[in-house]
Amino acid sequence: MTAPSTAPAPSRGGRWIQQWDPEDETFWNETGEKIAKRNLFFSVLSEHIGFSIWTLWSVLVLFMGPEYGLTPADKFLLTSMVTLVGAVVRVPYTFAVAIFGGRNWTIISASLLLIPTIAAFAVMKPGTSFDTFLWIGLLAGIGGGNFASSMTNINAFFPLRKKGWALGLNAGGGNIGVPVIQLVALAIIGASGGPRVLLGIYIPLILVAAVLAALFMDNIASVKNDTGAAKDAAKDAHTWIMSFLYIGTFGSFIGYAFAFGQVLQVQFGRTPLQAAYLTFIGPLLGSLIRPVGGWLADKYGGAKISLYNYVAMAAATGLLIFASMQKSLPLFVSVFVVLFVLSGLGNGSTFKMIPGIFQTKALAKGLEGEEAAAYGRRLSGASMGLIGAVGALGGVGINMAFRQSFLTNGSGTGAFVIFLAFYALCFAVTWAVYLRRPAAAAQSEAAAEAKPQLSYAEV
Repeated sequence: MTAPSTAPAPSRGGRWIQQWDPEDETFWNETGEKIAKRNLFFSVLSEHIGFSIWTLWSVLVLFMGPEYGLTPADKFLLTSMVTLVGAVVRVPYTFAVAIFGGRNWTIISASLLLIPTIAAFAVMKPGTSFDTFLWIGLLAGIGGGNFASSMTNINAFFPLRKKGWALGLNAGGGNIGVPVIQLVALAIIGASGGPRVLLGIYIPLILVAAVLAALFMDNIASVKNDTGAAKDAAKDAHTWIMSFLYIGTFGSFIGYAFAFGQVLQVQFGRTPLQAAYLTFIGPLLGSLIRPVGGWLADKYGGAKISLYNYVAMAAATGLLIFASMQKSLPLFVSVFVVLFVLSGLGNGSTFKMIPGIFQTKALAKGLEGEEAAAYGRRLSGASMGLIGAVGALGGVGINMAFRQSFLTNGSGTGAFVIFLAFYALCFAVTWAVYLRRPAAAAQSEAAAEAKPQLSYAEV
């Protein structure tokens, strides 16, 4: 029988919750879970549209035929720069949750999406200069920041035992904005519509997301004004190790999402409509599988799932190299879709590792109960923005690697060789840092320090 809750019922005066203790099972069952799930739902909606606007230009370039005067290298550069902005703004978006509150920042960040969408609507026509397209595209990068603030916010709502599922669902619901905008574009291209139709559809959706966030979301008072957590997280080596590993999963997902359609057009001669028919499948499945990655990590440990996932990603990339060299479109598309699925699975498992790592560190410091949980929530929430930002930079690297590969030898094969080597390196880091257990060294250290030893095998 569960002990009576010691946490008071949350006060929502002015949409602020003053007391929040999700680790208290009675509090969670009686009050917390319902509130947390409501905030999760509307956070996903806003983040979903943010992802759609961020990846907008991966779709718009498919509409931009010869009359626009852009080369394939121009298009890869354009999408690379959009990805870069989306990665960089994730850092201030993480701070924004502590400054403004999760609900308040969701309203602001959703409303900001109107700027790049309306600007793109205004300039999207033949005759517009490449520089103009580049500057307007950079504005769309702010949509990438919504992920960081949403993950930081939702991390505070859920108990550690539920974080893998909750963060996976939150991120997966956001990631699915990529295939959704590609599907909408497919329908518009198929109906002989133009890019302005696509932009016109999203403007009212942005307004709806902002209004719903205002009506149904909450701020958690304990998260506000803790900007020092980000500084503490930045000093921790695990933040940067996990950032590196997240490049391999989310960097792959977002980089391939931006580049896939262009690769099909340039390397395999597909038309915009033919490319659009194929590009949405991988991001869709990769988004849907992300909560499964989180769930598997909850059950078996994020480090173990991530380790095996990098092996599978490397194997799939090896097959892509073969398909690229053989110019086999069916094999190429099939394996690319598998790689999307694996990147989504790895996204869920790597992000589950983050709260587990900081909880383990809290216990090793001798902290217990709510004190340990608060320490883990504080640092994991802050680190997620930094990790998400660095991970998204992998998308920039992927697009630039494709650009250089096509400029050098006319195919993406060289880029895939680089990706294969990187996945092998991710495997080695995961094993060495989070799964390797040198027994002799551990015993020696234990004898010397006589304090709890860090073990990350179950994170």
